[in-house]
Amino acid sequence: MAANAQHLITPLYSRAYLSDNLADLAQIYQPAINLCVVQHQVDNELKSFVGHLLKLPNPISFVESIDFSSFNFFSLLPQTGHLPGYRAFCKDVASLTALYCDLFELKRVGLRLHTLDHAMCPKFHVDSVTCRLVCTYGGVGTEWLEEAYIDRRKLGTGSGGLKDECSGLIIDADAIQTMPAYAIGLLKGSCWEGNEQHGAVHRSPQLTPDSPKRLLLTLDFG
Repeated sequence: MAANAQHLITPLYSRAYLSDNLADLAQIYQPAINLCVVQHQVDNELKSFVGHLLKLPNPISFVESIDFSSFNFFSLLPQTGHLPGYRAFCKDVASLTALYCDLFELKRVGLRLHTLDHAMCPKFHVDSVTCRLVCTYGGVGTEWLEEAYIDRRKLGTGSGGLKDECSGLIIDADAIQTMPAYAIGLLKGSCWEGNEQHGAVHRSPQLTPDSPKRLLLTLDFG
């Protein structure tokens, strides 16, 4: 009886949709889905470029609102243009941007590309955006939780300043999931109409000695 009662109170919204088919990113339009994670296959040339990029001493940072139809993606990281795989990488970013623009019928997007050597947003949170695309090119991917394992009252100031693992936010620590490297994630934010209270809950991962950096691409409505 208890199990049935639990089933009845488990929200029908805010579920994740996992797939290896790019077409399934359109599932983000389903009211019950607030996060899509789709596997993204890349070739060894691109992976080699990312590996070189993550070894560079200086951080990579690109932040710009772009018009997709006129932006030259080969101007993304000109200082790394001599590295093998550069063009393959730029083409892949262009492909993901095209996919994002087509999916949401956008002409402009906010494109950010950073190498990170720390957890930029270490606590679980919801973004104040409509829908964000995230892709970790190499390194540890973004962590996320499904609705059934979250106490949303503990988000933000509700945590009382405590770490996620101590605040009561996470109902089951084993339920924390990590997006694979190169996977495409679409995360509904609190600005998605009808989803104001149910944005995807996620955080930056803690980096490790074996994976001390990550290269993160994000796309937002421009």
